[in-house]
Amino acid sequence: MEQDNGSKPKIRPMREEDLDRVMELYDRAKKFMAEHGNPTQWPPSYPPRKQVAWDMQKGHMFVCTQDERIGAVFYYREGEDPTYRVIEGGKWIDDSPYGVVHRITSDGTIRGAGSFCLQWAWERCGNLRIDTHENNVVMQNLLKKNGFVYCGIIRLERGEERLAYQKGTKT
Repeated sequence: MEQDNGSKPKIRPMREEDLDRVMELYDRAKKFMAEHGNPTQWPPSYPPRKQVAWDMQKGHMFVCTQDERIGAVFYYREGEDPTYRVIEGGKWIDDSPYGVVHRITSDGTIRGAGSFCLQWAWERCGNLRIDTHENNVVMQNLLKKNGFVYCGIIRLERGEERLAYQKGTKT
């Protein structure tokens, strides 16, 4: 088990006992997004608790901690994402195997947590894809700050459009 040293944030796999705290973070994120011009990206029931628990059991959910306190959460998995097979109005910059980051959020208590999580994921595979809502300017700015390049539009399974970004060895 990783121990926090009180100064640097740490990334670790999400555990079952983290579920309530993680759902709290997602509830905060929905409120934050609504207050910052993005009220529709995550509907009230998203992400479903069962989905987060399932993703955790599969080893795809991670938390960012500092002093043992969870301040951020995200989904990370290496491998093809079906929603990224088709991209409109552009193209992916690197077609080699990639990792995906989804449902990243922070409560603001760990300085730079979003960048820290993205860097951790990028170090795992060197080729990352991520998407966000057109109204999520905060996330768009975070991605640009971290070297992600806008690639085009992808569609979620429900047909909703998302802005697609990638960071790879060719960016």
